[in-house]
Amino acid sequence: MSNTPPRVEVGDHGLRLPRIGLGTASLGNFLGAITDQQAVDTIRRAHARGIRYVDTAPLYGHGLAETRTGAAVRDMPREDLVVSSKAGRLLRADAPRDETQHLDGEPFYTDVPDSGPVWDFSYEGVRTSLAESLDRLGLDRIDILHLHDPDDHYEQAASTAYTALRDLRAEGAVKAIGAGMNRTPVLTRLVENCDLDLVLLAGRYTLLDQSSMADLLPACRAHGTTVVVGGVFNSGILLDPSPGARYDYAPADAAIVAKARRIQEVCDRHDVPLAAAALQFPLAHPQIASVLIGARSVPELDMDLDLLDVVIPDALWHDLRASGLLPDDVPVPSGALVTSPERSVR
Repeated sequence: MSNTPPRVEVGDHGLRLPRIGLGTASLGNFLGAITDQQAVDTIRRAHARGIRYVDTAPLYGHGLAETRTGAAVRDMPREDLVVSSKAGRLLRADAPRDETQHLDGEPFYTDVPDSGPVWDFSYEGVRTSLAESLDRLGLDRIDILHLHDPDDHYEQAASTAYTALRDLRAEGAVKAIGAGMNRTPVLTRLVENCDLDLVLLAGRYTLLDQSSMADLLPACRAHGTTVVVGGVFNSGILLDPSPGARYDYAPADAAIVAKARRIQEVCDRHDVPLAAAALQFPLAHPQIASVLIGARSVPELDMDLDLLDVVIPDALWHDLRASGLLPDDVPVPSGALVTSPERSVR
């Protein structure tokens, strides 16, 4: 059993991306506070189990996730580790909190540093964001820099912000550039009009929602753009599709819950955890290089990684298609296509 996870070549600047990565939004106190030690322990446990890819962002905990990530990875062998962060928001002490980041009247991020995110997709804003991220991380470089959530800022993202990314890549400050979002229209336009190496898509290519097959994934294929997928559990509904389950951070409507429960019923018939099918499903798509796991504790991380070792019979995917729960043209895993980071994949 190898401790080196398989990797996928991304772009033309030396980036090799592991198939499984760790997302750190939850480690920035997303939907609930955790301690610094819990966050650091989770990242170190991920590394011990073979994960060599960590994604973070200034927005996550208003800098808290980057600070905690830095504390965890600073002493790890840097040449074997892929670190990504994002630009588009600068954290400023005199800025108001982002009032759009609320759920049921509560902030998405709790007990975070007293600073507010300020939108900035200017040329200097992107370069400043990278410098400030490096300072919080305590690193001299990161490997990937994404534009973060430019839904309402396309013109600036595609011009000044993209130019800054392109120059940083040319200078060798980063190996790859991209954009990260949970909606596809603007992300598709960026792929079509900018030379991005990869995109990070949250929630729109999952066992429950393959809407990105209509626009983003074909564009990525046409332009040779790699895809990283996050949000594979769609805010938890693909962990437990009970009434009141969340989808896109809000209570799911009845139709979504009903579809998720039908998927669960098929999984139950084959004695496969719904979460295992949800986690393994995206990696079957040829355009998708990596899936991010968003664990917030060591037990949760171990549970997620163990799901990658669950053997899923081909008949389960056949039954999902036959039931109309997956389109016929959606790629599905076959046999041992997906395994844990400690093991090789074929």
